[in-house]
Amino acid sequence: MKKVLFVDCCIRRADSRTKKLADYFLAELAKKEGYDVETLCLMDEPLSYFTEGFFAQRERLLAEKQLNHPRFRYAKEFAKADKIVIAAPFWDLSFPALLKVYMENLCVEGITFIMGEGGSVGICKADQMVYLTSRGGFYEHNPMEMGSRYMEAMSRFFGISAYECVSAEGLDAGIRPVSEILEEAMGKIDMVLKNF
Repeated sequence: MKKVLFVDCCIRRADSRTKKLADYFLAELAKKEGYDVETLCLMDEPLSYFTEGFFAQRERLLAEKQLNHPRFRYAKEFAKADKIVIAAPFWDLSFPALLKVYMENLCVEGITFIMGEGGSVGICKADQMVYLTSRGGFYEHNPMEMGSRYMEAMSRFFGISAYECVSAEGLDAGIRPVSEILEEAMGKIDMVLKNF
């Protein structure tokens, strides 16, 4: 049984167009055998960014090699997953700040990466990360798009060899019906799931 970690950062929840893509992905995955999905809804988590005291605690715990401390639970569940699926909308050229806070909490030396002679080496178990997103405009081939680019870089950082981004674009452009664009993106999800 492959463990899939689904990270939900669809801030608008049921009203989120990205969540529609994620729900489709998970529904189609449920039709396949051999997958156990664990959902982490970031909007329901007590995530904290690195303020002075919180950062000092982290540094102390790492220096003392206390990797079993509860504050490292996000990194541990991420590192143990066989597959990663992250869903977040395109906001301010990337994604909501909540997702960045989560990613910061994943970066724990000794859990998700180690330091070697040539620099950092990712040690996560997952062999694939899928990033689902929706964009009001057209940014897929625009260098200003930082969301998928960041997630792909972090995928490599964590040692995850395969990365896929499925996006629904132009949702607010008024050129095509939103339902048509989402359906097209769902077709891309079908292709990703063939090799998932």
